[in-house]
Amino acid sequence: MSEKKNRVPASPKVRKFARELGLDINLVSGSEREGRVIETDIKKHVKEKLSQKIISQKSNFKNEFTHSDFGKIEIKDIPRIKQIATKHLVNSWTTIPHVTNHDEADVTEMENFRSSLKDIYTGERKKITPLAFITKALVATLKKFPLFNSSIDDIDQGKMTLKKYYHIGIAVDTEHGLMVPKIRDVNKKNINQLSEELKIISDKCRKLKIDKKEFFGGSMTITSLGSIGGSYFTPIINYPEVAILGIGRLRKKQVFIDGEFRARKMLPLSLSYDHRIIDGAEAARFNNELKENLGKNFAYRLAI
Repeated sequence: MSEKKNRVPASPKVRKFARELGLDINLVSGSEREGRVIETDIKKHVKEKLSQKIISQKSNFKNEFTHSDFGKIEIKDIPRIKQIATKHLVNSWTTIPHVTNHDEADVTEMENFRSSLKDIYTGERKKITPLAFITKALVATLKKFPLFNSSIDDIDQGKMTLKKYYHIGIAVDTEHGLMVPKIRDVNKKNINQLSEELKIISDKCRKLKIDKKEFFGGSMTITSLGSIGGSYFTPIINYPEVAILGIGRLRKKQVFIDGEFRARKMLPLSLSYDHRIIDGAEAARFNNELKENLGKNFAYRLAI
C-alpha cells in the first residue's frame, strides 16, 4: 500500500517510455502539477545523468605521463577566438545529428563568364570572386527549399523558425582563428555588390574591427577550402542553423557528355545538414538544385 502511495504520478505511456530506457520513474522530478512526470522530464533526467557521468569520467582520467617526459615542449595560450569557437563547435556537434552529402557542380560556364567580365569604363577585367556567384546561387536554392533556411527552437515541443530573410554566413580564415560574419540580404544584392562586401567584411574580421552582432542571425553558412586545397570534407553546422555548405578546390576534369569526354571545371560540394528535420532525399534534391543554379546560363542572370 505504501509502495503505491510513493509512486510519482505519470501516464501509462510515460511509464512505458521510462521502462524502455531502463529508468526508475520514481527517481525523476515531475514538472507538472503535483509532481506529475511527463516525457520531457525523463529526457531531461537522462541527459543530466549522462552529462554527470561524462564529467566524472573526464575528472577521473589522468595521463600517466606528461608531454615533457618525451622531449622539449612549449606552453602557449589558445587564441581567444578559438576558445570562444570551441564551446560553440562542441555544442553544435553534440546537439545536432550531422549527415554530409558530397557532390560536385559543373561550373564551366560560370567560370568562363566570370573571367570575361570587364569594367565598362576602363575595359579592365573585373576581379569578382567565385564566392559571390556561389552565395547568390545558394540563396536561389534556399528559396526553393525553405526548410534549409530554418532553426529548431524547441525540438521537444515540435517548434521551428522558418526565416524569410537571406543572410549568408561566410567562414573567414584569419590569423586569430575562423570567424563567420553574415552577408545580409543577399537576395537584394547583385554580384558586384556581393563581391565588394565579401572583401570588406573579410578585411574587418582580419583586423578585428567587426561588430559582434554580425556573427548572429544567419540563414546558412558557406565554408570554402578552395584557396587552400582539398576536395570533400565534413563541415560542422553553425548552430542554430540547420545546414552548411562546404566548397573544395575547383578542378578541371574529363566528364563524359553526349557520348564523348570533355574538359569541364568541377566544384566539389559538401553539404552537412541537421538530420532531425532534413532527410537524405531532401539534401540530395537541394544539391541537385544548387548544381543547376551554378551551371549553364544561371550565371548570366546572377550578374544583373
